[in-house]
Amino acid sequence: MRKRSCTVALTLMGTAFILAGCKEETTDAAAFPDVASCRAEAERGNLNFTAADCDNAFATAQADYAETAPRYDALAVCEEEHGAGNCTQAAQSGGGFSFMPLLAGFMIGQMLGGRGGFMSQPLVKTPNGRFSTPGGTSVATNSGTGKMNAQAFQKAPTTAGRPAMSRADVASRGGFGSSSAARSSYGG
Repeated sequence: MRKRSCTVALTLMGTAFILAGCKEETTDAAAFPDVASCRAEAERGNLNFTAADCDNAFATAQADYAETAPRYDALAVCEEEHGAGNCTQAAQSGGGFSFMPLLAGFMIGQMLGGRGGFMSQPLVKTPNGRFSTPGGTSVATNSGTGKMNAQAFQKAPTTAGRPAMSRADVASRGGFGSSSAARSSYGG
């Protein structure tokens, strides 16, 4: 009888542990249209990071943008996905040109698990007036704070050096970022 009750108790504890592990981890996050806005908030002491953290997060977001931002074979296709006037021509490695959405800001979030430091993501505009990371996380604004799913800070796949997307490629995906959309609690 005693073995059975111990087994039941251990099974219940294991189930509770597994269910607790299924909960999505969130982090405090903030979005900014540029590094100056981030630095100003940090210097006012309104957030839990410094102006130097802003500089580092923005530099990382810029590098990730250059590596992971979507690339399109035509300006019209890019503007359909990101809105008129929100795209720029970019040189492709190996020659030729593609079109990329303009960098419209970045998100910064604190790393989880006591690792210290910050993580960041670039933001680009979407045609409906929202903002999105290259990985597909969508937020309503590029200025604000709130809780964010920690997965929103995972780096998107590299697009640099790959063929630019055509209208047919975009249509088969269902649009930019639609395969991995995640939402934030601040404006999402």
